[in-house]
Amino acid sequence: MPAMLTDVFRGHPIHLPHSHIPDFTSLRELPDSYKWTPKDDLLFSAAPSPPATGENIPLIDLDHPDATNQIGHACRTWGAFQISNHGVPLGLLQDIEFLTGSLFGLPVQRKLKSARSETGVSGYGVARIASFFNKQMWSEGFTITGSPLNNFRKLWPQHHLNYCDIVEEYEEHMKKLASKLMWLALNSLGVSEEDIEWASLSSDLNWAQAALQLNHYPVCPEPDRAMGLAAHTDSTLLTILYQNNTAGLQVFRDDLGWVTVPPFPGSLVVNVGDLFHILSNGLFKSVLHRARVNQTRARLSVAFLWGPQSDIKISPVPKLVSPVESPLYQSVTWKEYLRTKATHFNKALSMIRNHREE
Repeated sequence: MPAMLTDVFRGHPIHLPHSHIPDFTSLRELPDSYKWTPKDDLLFSAAPSPPATGENIPLIDLDHPDATNQIGHACRTWGAFQISNHGVPLGLLQDIEFLTGSLFGLPVQRKLKSARSETGVSGYGVARIASFFNKQMWSEGFTITGSPLNNFRKLWPQHHLNYCDIVEEYEEHMKKLASKLMWLALNSLGVSEEDIEWASLSSDLNWAQAALQLNHYPVCPEPDRAMGLAAHTDSTLLTILYQNNTAGLQVFRDDLGWVTVPPFPGSLVVNVGDLFHILSNGLFKSVLHRARVNQTRARLSVAFLWGPQSDIKISPVPKLVSPVESPLYQSVTWKEYLRTKATHFNKALSMIRNHREE
């Protein structure tokens, strides 16, 4: 993945002010550059879903006998769901949360030693989507692709090996879980391994690649006017998110507006990404989501961004295409799609959509 992303970002360098990331804990007022209005994001003030509706993304027990259909239904109606009994040890989730909190608790100058370059992938900095917005986001991030050894050595000269072991173990669990979830969702549509030759469940998963994104949303003096992470869809097949016990993640549904996803201890959030939307010929919704901040508690999250190798062409599964349901999207590799996304952002899917003859 590092080579693929470096190639994409070299063609689309993003001038992000990593060196100007403030010490959030020292700010008692929200700077103007962090004050969002509807002019900065049309969805900024879209009405949240009234709590009385009680509608939210489902929490699915993977041990439930009907988990396959529940996942399929969630992918079609929400594009997101939470899972329990997922097989990832609670101790490992606590370890990755501790690592994330330790990293963002370091002094700013220490974190900047591992700052991401303009065309780079790994390291510390603000979200790459920041370049599509005029205002800054109340958050900081750290991206891991491949081994984090070199960056972690700069952050923790004494303890980096322990932290590397945590990342390696976490990614191993996530890879297996992501593949399992993808196939559960596809099975709900009647799609089997024979229909997608490149994505065998029984293989060593060398057809897939991933990145790990650590996020910190500090306590904010004026949360209603700030944005932790602006609205976007993921370019992945699937994204698996671990969040600490502080709410902030919101997903958008046309009939409900923004819905806050409550954290459940030990659970994971799963988002359908753009590539899975393409693979399912539009049946699975690529969910628009964002992160809000609050005045009392910092929020941490860890996103496992999972997709195919760079040379694999993603196109609607033939079984889901018929004379009535023609392919909605062109065939595209993740690398090609990331280039489109780097230019067109949330309009990327519409750029590769096949427009039917009238």
